[in-house]
Order: sequence, then C-alpha cells, then structure tokens
Amino acid sequence: MIQTMTARTDAAAAFPSSVVTLQSKYAFETTISRLKAALAAHGVTLFADIDQSAAAARAGMSLRPTRLLLFGNPKAGTPVMEANPHAALELPLRAVVWEDPGSRVWVDYQDVTSTLEQNYKVDANLIAPLTQVPTLLSGALA
Repeated sequence: MIQTMTARTDAAAAFPSSVVTLQSKYAFETTISRLKAALAAHGVTLFADIDQSAAAARAGMSLRPTRLLLFGNPKAGTPVMEANPHAALELPLRAVVWEDPGSRVWVDYQDVTSTLEQNYKVDANLIAPLTQVPTLLSGALA
C-alpha cells in the first residue's frame, strides 16, 4: 500500500511532500529482511544499514526500532550524477523502517525524482529508472 505520510506518532510531525509511506504487514526484522532481499533481487546495492535505535542506546537514549537503509544502482545513479554533480546530494537513495507504538511497521521513502528534475535540472530520461523504487519497495511489503 503506497500512501502519503500522515503523523503516526504521539506528536505531529513535519515532512516533505516527497515522502512516500508504506505500511508493512510484517514484523520489523522480517520487513528489513524482505527489503534487503528485494533490493538484491533487482540488482540494487545496499550501501549501508544504519541501526538508529542502537545508536541512540549507545548515547544513553531510547528510540523506537528504526533502521535507515542507503541503497542504489550505480547504473541508474551515475548518469544522474554525471549530468549534475550536485545531484549526488540526493543519492544514494534512502528508506527508513520504523515501528510505531502499536507495533505497526512503516517504511518511509523519499522520492527524489521530482527534486532531481526540478531542482537539479536533470533530464527526465535519466531519472526514469528511479521511478520504479516505490513499486520495488511496496512489492517487498505485500
């Protein structure tokens, strides 16, 4: 299920309109595993898996289960960065997996396609491969 993000925490949250929120029907760790498998199956490189709740614990703080995945495909991203080196600020792509107080698991993905086209003036044909990412992610959660 792809939907626009709405506040799902105790406090209202601000977020850009480019954020796509997906609800997982799986537990937190299963969601992470399914996302990693889907990325690998589509030739997408997982550059980093950052456990933000573990980092918070090391700092003596608590945070709901939260993991940030940095991923991409150099065949898709390199032409974008070649067209405009500043566009590398948007790449690799990112998705955050988090669990709300009701134990529901969410995946937030920032769709950078319009940002790359409008702000970085990258040709739409170069950005086209990136438009499949929300479908890839939602497929892993279905």
